[in-house]
Amino acid sequence: MQKNKVIVICGPTASGKTALSIELAKKINGEIVSCDSMQIYEDMNIGAAKPTLEEMQGIKHYLIGYVSPEKRYSVADYKKDAKKAIKEIIEKGKNPIVVGGTGLYIDSLIYEIEYQDIKLDEEYRKKLEEEVQEKGLETLYEKAKQIDAKAIEKISPTDKKRILRVLEIYHATGKTKTEQEIESRKKEVEYDYKVFALNWDREKLYERINKRVDIMFEQGLIQEVKKILNKYSKFPTAMQGLGYKEVVDYLNGIYTKEEMIEKIKMETRRYAKRQLTWFRKNKQTIWLNAEDGIQRNIEIIIRSLGTC
Repeated sequence: MQKNKVIVICGPTASGKTALSIELAKKINGEIVSCDSMQIYEDMNIGAAKPTLEEMQGIKHYLIGYVSPEKRYSVADYKKDAKKAIKEIIEKGKNPIVVGGTGLYIDSLIYEIEYQDIKLDEEYRKKLEEEVQEKGLETLYEKAKQIDAKAIEKISPTDKKRILRVLEIYHATGKTKTEQEIESRKKEVEYDYKVFALNWDREKLYERINKRVDIMFEQGLIQEVKKILNKYSKFPTAMQGLGYKEVVDYLNGIYTKEEMIEKIKMETRRYAKRQLTWFRKNKQTIWLNAEDGIQRNIEIIIRSLGTC
């Protein structure tokens, strides 16, 4: 039986995935499933670079702004929600387009990885948090490296959330994250995923990132963070995300405004570099030259799908 095709558009932050996917959706009767670990959260609009209603141009988007920033949201949660959205789109007779830059989320779909939804051990988490305070995050990074060197290769030494996750998975199951992924890839993939990634000249991509960060501050990122901190009773989990944690540090007097902006630009450039490394390891990916323009890349996508 022939599997339904699902288009995936990925690539680094600020590469133009949103604009390309919306134009493609208009052309092929598509609807969009977001694949972004920040855009899932409510109230986090500017820093997560969520498309506005105007930018969506009437194209239905799924999995945007539907999770409280206080909630822990796992890859297993995303996979379940994304599969549900894809099924709904297909049942409507439309074409699903998965769009985003969160590599773990994309891999959970295209490789049918079954991540165990591990219940949080509050005591162990508290112990890890205390260790971060006393000895610094670097100590836990090294500990996680000893447990699961392969998983840590893909994680930044400053990515607290994912470092703790590697330790928590091992603590809860006795198996490393990498071992679990290998075991879980044995399941047959449900859909025929066609993966496309946007590529830029490195310097041009970095210019786009720097410009995007400046625009976020013009749009009111600092005010957005203040509102979120005032709205929620406990410190939102999502505030550990890139762009948000730096603003929180600025509000706490750790950085000057100029230092904060430069820090966000630098960390975002580093993140984009890691995203490119991640997507290059997916052998099925078809790379698109972003500088060729949206219409040219839509033609390449449609031709690759064998629909014209």
